[in-house]
Amino acid sequence: MTFPLILVVAVAENGVIGRDNQLLWRIRTDLKRFRELTMSKPMIMGRKTFESIGKPLPGRETIVLTRDSGFSAPGIHVVHGWDQAVSKGEELATAMGAGAIAVVGGAEIYRIALPHVQTIYLTEVAASPAGDAFFPPVDRSLFRETARISHPKSPDDEHPFTFIDFERRS
Repeated sequence: MTFPLILVVAVAENGVIGRDNQLLWRIRTDLKRFRELTMSKPMIMGRKTFESIGKPLPGRETIVLTRDSGFSAPGIHVVHGWDQAVSKGEELATAMGAGAIAVVGGAEIYRIALPHVQTIYLTEVAASPAGDAFFPPVDRSLFRETARISHPKSPDDEHPFTFIDFERRS
């Protein structure tokens, strides 16, 4: 069985997704959406992204894709290539009864995954912070926008932002 790959990302207007291995904004509504989109699914992420989170997230299986052959951490699955990551994701998705495999960062993992994902769940953050990690360019002609919901700045969300969903064109 082949599971769809979904990509979940929050990107500033200037393409920045992070700096010094940290998120650059506090948007609770986006964290809630991230949880909803990834819950009960295997998640593929890079080592630095995993280290920034610091632990496996509850209710999900974490697959860490890294070139570091010595890397390990309790409660995660370590792989060393994209095909191995997807294969492990499919194995875990089957065991979990998941409907998809989530790709959750960082920049290099997004670059590798983009040609393979069926859906992109993008949070466009209305800010332009300095950063050292950038979301790779997406050929938007390959996708069609299926949903867009704008949110204002609020006590829980330090910047205005927009959720935009894209499906790959067949």
